[in-house]
Amino acid sequence: MKEVTAFIKKEFMHIFRDRRTTLIVLVMPVVQIILFGFAISTEVHDAKVDIVGDPGDPSVQQVVRSIRHNRYLELGEFLNSPSEVNGRIRKGQTMAAICFEDRFDVKLAKEGTASITIISDGADPNSAQIVTSYIKGVIASEQFTVSSSMTGGSQAMRPNVQLMYNPAMNSSYNFVPGVMGLILMLICSMMTSVSIVREKEMGTLELVLVSPVKPFWIILSKLTPYLVLSVVNFISILLLAVYVMDVPVNGSLALLSLVALIFVGSSLGLGLLVSVISSTQQTAMLLCGMGLTMPTMMLSGLIFPCESMPVALQLFSDIIPAKWFIIMVKKIMIQGAGLTSIIKELGILSGMMVFLLWFSIKKFKTRLS
Repeated sequence: MKEVTAFIKKEFMHIFRDRRTTLIVLVMPVVQIILFGFAISTEVHDAKVDIVGDPGDPSVQQVVRSIRHNRYLELGEFLNSPSEVNGRIRKGQTMAAICFEDRFDVKLAKEGTASITIISDGADPNSAQIVTSYIKGVIASEQFTVSSSMTGGSQAMRPNVQLMYNPAMNSSYNFVPGVMGLILMLICSMMTSVSIVREKEMGTLELVLVSPVKPFWIILSKLTPYLVLSVVNFISILLLAVYVMDVPVNGSLALLSLVALIFVGSSLGLGLLVSVISSTQQTAMLLCGMGLTMPTMMLSGLIFPCESMPVALQLFSDIIPAKWFIIMVKKIMIQGAGLTSIIKELGILSGMMVFLLWFSIKKFKTRLS
C-alpha cells in the first residue's frame, strides 16, 4: 500500500511541477464554464433600428417611444428614404430599419390599415430573425394599444419583412465564413506550432540554427509550406461555398483574397507564439485546442452573436483575429461591400498580424539563442 501511495504522490508532483499543465487542468475548466454560461445566448441586445418615416407622425412617435423603452432595441437614425438603409447596414451602423408609408397615421385612421416594411440584414440569418421578432413584438403591442382606444373598430399595422442579401434565409450564408476562418486558423496555428515544437523536442531545430542561414529565414522557410497549404484550402473552401452551397461572392474576389492572406499571417503568428510557450507537442495541442479553437468558436460570432454577450466577453472577443475576418468575409461575399466598408476591420486585423509575427519571431529567436 505504501508503494501505491508513493506512486500516487509522484504523479501529483509531476502534474503540479509543470505550471502549464496545472493551468490547463485546473484553470481551463473554469474558463470554459464561464464561456459556455455567458456566451451561449440567442438573445441580441442593443440592436440598432433606424426609422424611415415622418418624425411628426403620431403613430411613428408611438413606435419610436416603444423602441426606446425596449431593452433589446436601440433607436438609430431617422432616414428620408429606404434607399439609405442599404449603406447603413453595409457599414454596420444599424441592424434593421422600420419603414412607414407616407401619411401613415392618416391612412391608418381613414382606411383602418397601413403598411410597415421591416428591412433587416439577412447576411446573419439568426440575428436577423431575432431582431425582426423584437420589432414585430413592438408593432403588435402598439397595434393592440391603438385598436383598444378606437371605438369604431380595430386598426391594422401590417408589417412586411424584407431581408437584404439573403431573402431565402440560407443558413450557409452565416456558417461558411465562420467555418472558413476556423479551418484556416487550425491549419496555420495548430500545425505550425506542433511542427516547430516537434523539432525542438527532437533537437533538430537547434542543429538547423547553427547553419550559415539566419534564424529569421529558417523560421520563414518553416512557415511558407503552411502558408501555401492555407491558400490551397482557401481556394477549395471558396469553390465549395460558391458551387456546392450556393453562397455568392458579391464583392471583389481580390479584396477577399487579401483579407484571407492577412488572416493567415495572423494565424501563423499565433502558431509561432504557441510554439514559443510550449515545451512539448501535447502542450501545444492543448493550447491550440482549448486556448485557440474554443474561444474562436464561442466568441468570434461563428455560432452566437457577439452582441448577445456580456461587455467583458465582447471586449475579449475583440482580440480574436477570426472575429474580424468573419465580419469582413460576410460583408464582401454576402453584402458586396468594398474597401471603404471594411477599412476598420482590415486595419485591426493587419495590426494583429504585424504584432503577432513580430513578437513571436522575436521571442522565438531569444528562446533558441
